[in-house]
Amino acid sequence: MNRVYLLQCRLLELIQQQDPKAVRDEPLDFERLHVASCGRLGWLLAMERGADPELAAAAAAMHDIGRIVTGRQSGHAEAGYEPAKAFLKESGLFTDEEIDIIATAVRNHSSKTVVGTVIEEIVKDADVIDCYHYGMPFDRSEKKERYENWLKSRVK
Repeated sequence: MNRVYLLQCRLLELIQQQDPKAVRDEPLDFERLHVASCGRLGWLLAMERGADPELAAAAAAMHDIGRIVTGRQSGHAEAGYEPAKAFLKESGLFTDEEIDIIATAVRNHSSKTVVGTVIEEIVKDADVIDCYHYGMPFDRSEKKERYENWLKSRVK
């Protein structure tokens, strides 16, 4: 099994451990779907952009760990940085350098107008593409703009 599969299985276990009766900004079922589909989108976007698909898929799958553990959308990217590092370290699947790349992408994924590393940009794109395809409204204009820019790059 590849590391993305193993990581996503562990993320699904983490989601399963959350209190299903707790008030959350997004339902746990959405978190499950979003982990899996963002991971796949991250892999595909990385292949197109010449980045490491496994690293991009792992970062895309992990990006909302802050919302998974807190239940809250507000501030979830920054809130996810330390839990991401700890989760990845405990998994034993990634090197310290890879953990830093993934955790930094987690922390920065909500800054849709700030240009980051190729992995960060893949995570940002995977996030807005996936949310749009599940019918989630764009709550900020920069999300809509990012999605439309990606779409324009696809349609010739």
